[in-house]
Amino acid sequence: MRLLKQLGTVGVVALAGSAAVGLVDGGGPVTLALGLVTGVLALLAYAWVVRRTEHREPVEVGLSAARGALGRGLLLGLGMFAVVVAAIALGGGYRVEGWGSVSAAAGVLGLAVAAGVTEELLFRGILFRVLEHRTGTWTALAVTAVLFGAMHLLNPHATLWGATAIAVEAGAMLAAAYAATRTLWLPIGLHIGWNVAAGGVFGTTVSGTEGAAGLLEGVTSGPVLLSGGAFGPEASGYAVLAGAVMTAGFLVLAHRRGRLVARPRRAGRTLATATVGG
Repeated sequence: MRLLKQLGTVGVVALAGSAAVGLVDGGGPVTLALGLVTGVLALLAYAWVVRRTEHREPVEVGLSAARGALGRGLLLGLGMFAVVVAAIALGGGYRVEGWGSVSAAAGVLGLAVAAGVTEELLFRGILFRVLEHRTGTWTALAVTAVLFGAMHLLNPHATLWGATAIAVEAGAMLAAAYAATRTLWLPIGLHIGWNVAAGGVFGTTVSGTEGAAGLLEGVTSGPVLLSGGAFGPEASGYAVLAGAVMTAGFLVLAHRRGRLVARPRRAGRTLATATVGG
């Protein structure tokens, strides 16, 4: 019941924000504003429902860790995608055909904030955290990664390979980032930074969804393992490799910090309180 209440509360905000963006045809600035509002409301809803259902402070979204962890996540996400698209370009799978617009890039930022915040709260803040308490870090990471990848099968141009790529480079990596730091701000920043770089900077398709060009009008071509095909660079072999490396790095960090949770031997334990790390 607790799980359903948390998923339902944050899910309602996510759906309402998505519907608002779909109904309003106001261009980049309006989409940016709606995305920011959706992100803030989702965070407030998450904090409220965690207090009500778990009777604790939601330190995983505490403001004390927000600036540093969010900033590091944004830089990691931007840098990670830049490396991936550079590798694709070196193989002849990406080229720039012209300039986009700042307004379009602002719209991508709004969408990235809404998606990054709500999806991290739902998948890492709720599903991963609850499953980790019941099954341990490894099982929770595997299950939520598969679920996150499977969700993307609903996207345009989705394929089983694209969903598998998302499961590895996003589902597993973002869960590992949370496990290593015990703050949701780092995976939120990573998620936003990756999507902004993909759509808002390099102008590529994001998880199968084609939008207006960002700062650049980018075009990908070539075999799926090189460019990602119609699903976008996220389905490229380079993205999967980068995500796997980052996942391993975060899990090593989590192990060194003593933050990997073993599978509980007894049932009936109370929900563990998250702790914020550096």
